[in-house]
Amino acid sequence: MKYNRSTFSILFYLNTSKKKKSGKCPIMGRISVDAESKAFSIGMDIEPKQWDAAKGMAVGKLDEVFTINKQIETLKSELEQYYRNMVENQGFVTAELLKNALRGIGTVQNTVMQEFPELIEEKRKSIGIRIVASSYAIYPAAYRHFKGFLKHKYDSHDIPFGMVNGAMIEEYDYYLKIDARLSLRTAKSTMKPFRTVAMRAFNKGLLRNDPFFDYTPEKIISNPRWLCHDEIDRLMKLEIKSPAQNFVRDMFLFSVFTGISYIDLKNLQYTDIQQQADGSLWIILNRQKTGATSYIPLLDIPKKIIDKYKDTKFSGNDGKIFKIRSSTSVNGHLKELAKAGGINKRLCYHMSRHSFGTEICLSGGVPIETVSRMMGHLSIKTTQIYAEATRTKINEDMTKLAERIEGKYTLA
Repeated sequence: MKYNRSTFSILFYLNTSKKKKSGKCPIMGRISVDAESKAFSIGMDIEPKQWDAAKGMAVGKLDEVFTINKQIETLKSELEQYYRNMVENQGFVTAELLKNALRGIGTVQNTVMQEFPELIEEKRKSIGIRIVASSYAIYPAAYRHFKGFLKHKYDSHDIPFGMVNGAMIEEYDYYLKIDARLSLRTAKSTMKPFRTVAMRAFNKGLLRNDPFFDYTPEKIISNPRWLCHDEIDRLMKLEIKSPAQNFVRDMFLFSVFTGISYIDLKNLQYTDIQQQADGSLWIILNRQKTGATSYIPLLDIPKKIIDKYKDTKFSGNDGKIFKIRSSTSVNGHLKELAKAGGINKRLCYHMSRHSFGTEICLSGGVPIETVSRMMGHLSIKTTQIYAEATRTKINEDMTKLAERIEGKYTLA
């Protein structure tokens, strides 16, 4: 890897404008890199008659002169070493970075595998405050994948940030998809912690440019699955003898008509249901996954489900509305319910949320902006995933269009 060498020089001089009562002046150093220069004090003073401006050194036979010149030589040697290290490890040098290096700033944390564990530890401490435990798991996993990449590509356990550039990022992206055989979605989520590490280094001045500036991850074609009107109707009319399965079916339907995710339904409390000025009941809660607020007017069916399980063995504790089983148990019951209802789809709980967004709302003519607010999406782009047009909706829209333009156009 080649780097352009900078114009680098060090000059020592007297700051005569700050002459002290003793007659001595502070000795200064000036670091110049290309067109930039930074001054610093060496922390020592000398009389002007004992200073050789041409050589940038003290003159005379006093012990004080020897000590000053030794300090100057030490600083010069340290700066030259910092310069060589920065060129080799970072690929660039600035006067500010060299001055900081003298002060002990930015000289230790300059490799990827030094910075990565710090990020992981910060995320670990954030569990329950800013992130959930399941979100934390990707960070140590990403660390292991990058460690494997370094061994595979460079036969090394670490690299300086100077080697992190667009080409290396593309190689790592290829490694995740081909050598590690990760899916597109997993590879994308694995790249994010490394991107955060790079941005931390950029903010600390360890990288001159954002190496991810030109990086565009491969687009993931999302194909959300949902239940159509007929399948929802079959599930609602299904006769179930098992109280546990009946409860799981009703919880699934609750989310079909509210769009609430599994974890948010599990944590749903009576205090999350608020009565509005017009008497309507709304669920207002902060989503655990994103922290965004969902505003969901309660339809008749979820109201009946709440009343149905109030003060039963399926009631929740500590103010929670429902006592939800584990996701594994719930999805196991849903698989059996799909089979019993003749639904030829692999039914999982998250399909209820997709069904709310697509079949209940968008196919029912609810504007996408309203759907986005109810579902607590941070960006409307996320909601657009649910805007997959169903055949029924296409037929309804085109029938209305045919009625509006009837008689307006004549074929010659």
